Amino acid sequence: MLVTNNPKVQGDPGISCDKEYIEGSLKDVLIAVRDRIHKGHKLLSHPLSGSLKPNETPYKSILISKEAGSMDWDSLQIIENSIKVCEKFVRYPKKCGYNNQERLLADFSEVDYQLIVAALKSAADKVGGEIL
Repeated sequence: MLVTNNPKVQGDPGISCDKEYIEGSLKDVLIAVRDRIHKGHKLLSHPLSGSLKPNETPYKSILISKEAGSMDWDSLQIIENSIKVCEKFVRYPKKCGYNNQERLLADFSEVDYQLIVAALKSAADKVGGEIL
């Protein structure tokens, strides 16, 4: 299952796994993932993957297990730490200097999209099947 606030990821019919679209911030995505981990889902991609810090991009897509099982304490620790990092960084918003906000958002959307597509392909390789 993919949890995202990225419209490009949500709207891509080529990504055929289940998706939960979050109308909100990067932190809102992290909290939604944490809530699913509390219900027994497991992280399959790192919540802070990529080189962009939480104060540098509005978009985040995170891959979690489709099926819930018992609580995965490693996943919980990773998501809780990621939320703390996010809270630390969003106190200091970064000004990127773009005059064209739409282009900036499109660039951030594309970076997140490419990261999650790579994660999905990697996950498919590990399980020997197709996720995309």
